[in-house]
Amino acid sequence: MSTATRPRPKPARLSPADMVRTGGSGLRSRPMRVFLSALGIAIGIAAMIGVVGISTSSQEELDRKMAALGTNLLTAAPGQSFSGDAAHLPDEAVEMAAAIEGVESVSAIGKTDAKVYRNDHVPKEVTGGIGVYAARTDLPRTVGVDVVDGRWLNAATSRFPAVVLGARAAEQLGVHEADPEAQVWLGERWFTVVGVLAANELAPELDSAALVGWPAAEKELDFDGYATTVYARADEPSVHDVQEVLGATVNPENPNEVNVSRPSDALAAEQATDDTLSGLLLGLGAVALLVGGVGVANTMVISVLERRAEIGLRRSLGATRGQIRTQFLCESLLLSALGGLGGVALGITVTAGYAGYQGWPTVVPPWAMAGGVGATLVIGGLAGFYPAVRAARLPPTEALAAA
Repeated sequence: MSTATRPRPKPARLSPADMVRTGGSGLRSRPMRVFLSALGIAIGIAAMIGVVGISTSSQEELDRKMAALGTNLLTAAPGQSFSGDAAHLPDEAVEMAAAIEGVESVSAIGKTDAKVYRNDHVPKEVTGGIGVYAARTDLPRTVGVDVVDGRWLNAATSRFPAVVLGARAAEQLGVHEADPEAQVWLGERWFTVVGVLAANELAPELDSAALVGWPAAEKELDFDGYATTVYARADEPSVHDVQEVLGATVNPENPNEVNVSRPSDALAAEQATDDTLSGLLLGLGAVALLVGGVGVANTMVISVLERRAEIGLRRSLGATRGQIRTQFLCESLLLSALGGLGGVALGITVTAGYAGYQGWPTVVPPWAMAGGVGATLVIGGLAGFYPAVRAARLPPTEALAAA
């Protein structure tokens, strides 16, 4: 067979493993530049993973609270009369609320004019924002408050100078435990602290409250007997129906003077606000990721300019344009993948640290981690495409001469 008709040898085909090995060797030759470029990608991914993880952890904590506290608690409180004066609920408000179909339990508190102090030497104007309320003995069962020390008011203690303090009220008064020796100056006389409550997010007004028995309030504090907040715990399927009729039921003559609310809605609204902020932070993370992608593109362009001799040598030894293009594209993808994996790890660490500090469960959705790595690969592919094409188009003789 003559030389003219001899078939030209086909270029060697590189396996995917060879491509990864070749691309990795290019990264290993410039470790500091690779680290800084990958860091830009990692910061963007970490920001996005952190925002999603913290938001999801917060939602998980809210769901846990909702499951523990329940979303079926309703409150009814007096508003203002038509003339603008302060209204009040009828004496039978609690009994009428209990008669609503679907209501499981009802209780109430009533605000008094009394003030509470640590001792009788504290100036009267220094109240600390602590309110004194008359409370029914069935309040914990309806509201779901927990007594962390001592016990709740019962049929006996509700008739005597005994008080249960909310979590914040106990802290402000310097009372750390319920004890026969623990007393506070309330309504111009000493009351014994028989219990301390845990904080309650569905009824935050109880956290800064000193609660005395209904009979004792009427006897010792000149309490007028009108409830200022009625708590109703309804069956889950009946919550909306009960909410619709609660105001008209507790005050049939003036239903417009009753403010009915669902405390769990406030927690849901708080979560919605957090979600809006999370969306803003997620956008900032996307901008950081884009900046990281520009850094990768810059690194790859410089790499092509610096390695023209290598490109020319490989082309002269038989490497095709496609192989050169694939090599530099592989380098860009590897660089982005390093940044993406590092960003995911950093984002998980930030989420775990913040959630642990807040006492939340740590939750990072798998889709966020997979999406983070996938986004970096897309960014890496786009950032490395132009440098890879430019490297492939370099003629061997020109590349060797320029080197």
